[in-house]
Amino acid sequence: MQRSSVISLAGMTIASGLLLATIAVNAMPPEAAPAAETAEKKEDAQENPAPTEVEARGRARLLHETFHATLQFVHDEYYHPNERLTLPATTLERVFRELASRRNVKLHWLAVNAKAMNVDHNPQDEFEKNSVTALTAGKDEFEAVENGVYRHAGAITLSSDCLKCHLPGRTSNKDRVAALVISIPLQPTK
Repeated sequence: MQRSSVISLAGMTIASGLLLATIAVNAMPPEAAPAAETAEKKEDAQENPAPTEVEARGRARLLHETFHATLQFVHDEYYHPNERLTLPATTLERVFRELASRRNVKLHWLAVNAKAMNVDHNPQDEFEKNSVTALTAGKDEFEAVENGVYRHAGAITLSSDCLKCHLPGRTSNKDRVAALVISIPLQPTK
């Protein structure tokens, strides 16, 4: 496949993933807006209140599946280390920043049982340390509600091709795990 076709396919894959992500976060309340946008934002917030824990869990699972699939497909079809292209996970971090800005949902990568590619991917708090323990033990996900925020850590498979960078010098091609951490503010309890 020619490079332009691969890039087009990658673009379509990312666009499809982002469409699903948009659907998943559509009902999430946007962050506080400048004064000129306040009325519009208040109306949007009334139409799209913060989710309950059950709703947040469903949204987090949909977001996780969307980003996991997008990351896998884009890595397989688009990323070739010898071409010096941007890493797909790095590109998705730009999407994460946009979702945080527009919809107040936070997403980030977490190293579990392979090398962290960025120090920000190491566990940052007790929830993330507990997530690493649970996912290392074979669980697919770990969740908690803390200070009015639903937090979900879902396993991201690192196959043999991924391990060339994430676990150099390995002695086995056994799949490893990273994680995607999703944080969604909940409706206040009454």
